Amino acid sequence: MDALRQWWLRKRHGDGEWTALLRPAPAAEWVSLDVETTGLDPQRDHILSLAAVPVRGGLVLLSDRFERRIRPDRGFDIESIRHHRITPDEAAGGMSVTPAVREFLRWLGPRRLLGYHLAFDLAMLAPHVRALTGFALPNPRVELAEAFAARARRARPDVPPNLDFGHIADALGVPVLGRHTALGDATTVALCWLALQGAARNASSDRR
Repeated sequence: MDALRQWWLRKRHGDGEWTALLRPAPAAEWVSLDVETTGLDPQRDHILSLAAVPVRGGLVLLSDRFERRIRPDRGFDIESIRHHRITPDEAAGGMSVTPAVREFLRWLGPRRLLGYHLAFDLAMLAPHVRALTGFALPNPRVELAEAFAARARRARPDVPPNLDFGHIADALGVPVLGRHTALGDATTVALCWLALQGAARNASSDRR
C-alpha cells in the first residue's frame, strides 16, 4: 500500500478499533496465511478454515499460531471435500466467519503477510475485512511464488521457473506438511520462506 493511502487510513481510522492494523509493520516478522474454501470463486464460495503462523527470529512459531474452522453459509460438493478433506458435518461445527475474521485481525495487527497464491486468500477475506473495518487490509505482503521465481531466474535466467507448490518445497528442501489443510499449507509456506531467506544470506556471503 502506498504511503499516501496509508496516511489517509491512519488519519481517518487511526483512533478506532482497528488502529493496530495501521501501525508500521515490525521488522523481520511475517505471518504465513492460508485459507481453505468451498471452491475457487471469491464471489460465490465460502471460507472453511483459516490458519496463520508467525515467522520471527528465524523460527516458525507454531505455538503462537492462529487457527479457526469456519461454518460456511452454503453447502459444498464431493469435489470440494476431496480437495480439503473437510466434511459438511465438520464444517457445521465451525464458527461464523465474521467473528473468526474479527479475531484474526486483532491477532494479526500490522505484521507482513506471507502466502502461496496469497491474492486468492486475501480476496476470500476481503469482503469480511471491509465489512468489519471499513477499509481493505493494509498489511504489506509477500508472495512465495514470486520470491522463488526471482531466485530461480537469477540462477537460470534461460529456464522458466516451475512454481508448483510441491516443486518449490522440494527445491528448498522443505517437507510438504498437510497439503490442502490451512495449517499445513501455512506452515509449509513459512518453512519455505525461511529456506529462501537462508539461501539469500548464503549467496550474499559467497559474493563477498
